[in-house]
Amino acid sequence: MRRALGLLLLGVVALAAFVVVQALRLPSRQVDVPPAPLLEVDAAAAAARLAEALRFETISYQDEAQLPHAAFEAFDAWLVATYPKLHARLEREPVSRHGLLYTWRGAEPDLAPIVLLAHHDVVPIASPERWTHPPFGGVIADGYVWGRGAMDDKGSVVAICEAVERLLGDGFTPRRTVHLAFGHDEEVGGPRGAVMIAQQLAARGVRAHLVLDEGMAVIDGAVPGVERPAALIGVAEKGYATIELSVSGLGGHSSIPPRNTAAGILASAVHRLEAQPLPGGVDGVTEQLFLHLAPEMSFAYRLPFANLWLFRGLVGRILGEDPAMNALIRTTTAVTMLEGSPKENVLPQRATAAVNFRIRPGDTSEYVLQHVRRAVDDPRVELRFLRPPREPSPVSPTEGEAFELLTRTIGELFPDAIVAPALVLGGTDARHYTPVSDAVYRFGPFVYTNDDLGRAHGVDERMGVESLATGIRFYERLIRNAQDS
Repeated sequence: MRRALGLLLLGVVALAAFVVVQALRLPSRQVDVPPAPLLEVDAAAAAARLAEALRFETISYQDEAQLPHAAFEAFDAWLVATYPKLHARLEREPVSRHGLLYTWRGAEPDLAPIVLLAHHDVVPIASPERWTHPPFGGVIADGYVWGRGAMDDKGSVVAICEAVERLLGDGFTPRRTVHLAFGHDEEVGGPRGAVMIAQQLAARGVRAHLVLDEGMAVIDGAVPGVERPAALIGVAEKGYATIELSVSGLGGHSSIPPRNTAAGILASAVHRLEAQPLPGGVDGVTEQLFLHLAPEMSFAYRLPFANLWLFRGLVGRILGEDPAMNALIRTTTAVTMLEGSPKENVLPQRATAAVNFRIRPGDTSEYVLQHVRRAVDDPRVELRFLRPPREPSPVSPTEGEAFELLTRTIGELFPDAIVAPALVLGGTDARHYTPVSDAVYRFGPFVYTNDDLGRAHGVDERMGVESLATGIRFYERLIRNAQDS
């Protein structure tokens, strides 16, 4: 017995030593590039132009008849007047009335082009009275440009146009063709903007070297155990599905209820569904995220990620306790809408619940539907998709020339940042461009803090004046670097 205990203790010590050594030896995955020369940008002038762009109330709606066409047309005219060199040199094609496709022909047409995406539509304002400055005022104050669309996504539109205008002013001619694709309905899924622009490019046989859209950014202070900013590149985005649970009943007066009403049966089904989340885990894109971040983390955080072969299950359980981290590791379940009787003393003839799922890569909408059926386990509950589901996007490569071009350019402009692939939890126009390129990425070259993350689609959306200037430098540098890639 003593010998067995000694051998066990020796094994534990050896295992602990191996785990520690693995953490200490974990190599950095960061690319060592020298910072780019700081390009002079008139930050105040660029901020003033972004402020002008934010004053156009280009709100998108599912029903095209509701679109404020005059606002979109005015914004279009503003682009033409504000960026004369761009509109004199690039080919401009309106797509589906308000979408815009620009083509800057390269000197070597056989080179695969790059495609820079952005969108100029915005979401409606729910509570304008809560804003520090009017949401469509385009106010510059306290080092920020305030207004709906500053972050999502007119900041990108302006930064791209500013970069191209500057390059043209310098007499720059690309070897590799550059496309600018600005959708006008990203906030409602892009059916008439990005979808049609991407189809147009694909029909012309375009296979892009790189497609770059919004989605992630440089986040300062958001990753536990990491003191440096994290430049997160979205290499995939989650899918989307909403399943309706419905139960039919006889109705009638509440004074003579059955043992189980339609609402009660539905409530039990919802409870069972919430109690059984879909399986998750630290794998795929999320594993790549932490393997890139781990070497730059403090030792206590680095140790489990350096030894996922041992701690994968434990790490998954810990991450699952935090809503934001949980969304990275599994397909999420969110009960969002409930409906039953129209009156408190009337039994419902039909009770319904809408449950929204954000589907991680590797899962499918059909898999989610089967999970719901098993979890609910009640033939009285009918299930259906409220609308056609959207599957997760393909995962773009984290190796190869396109990804290296992007990481190198980020390293030149954000030398203190840790670059890592990541999963985009929401939806972007980028998913529509997979027929155009395998290298589809989601990264906005702007620095945000934890405080900023809730502002897009929320109250007091804003863009830092200096952050906008850095974004302009990034797009200019990316276009130049792409010529040598």
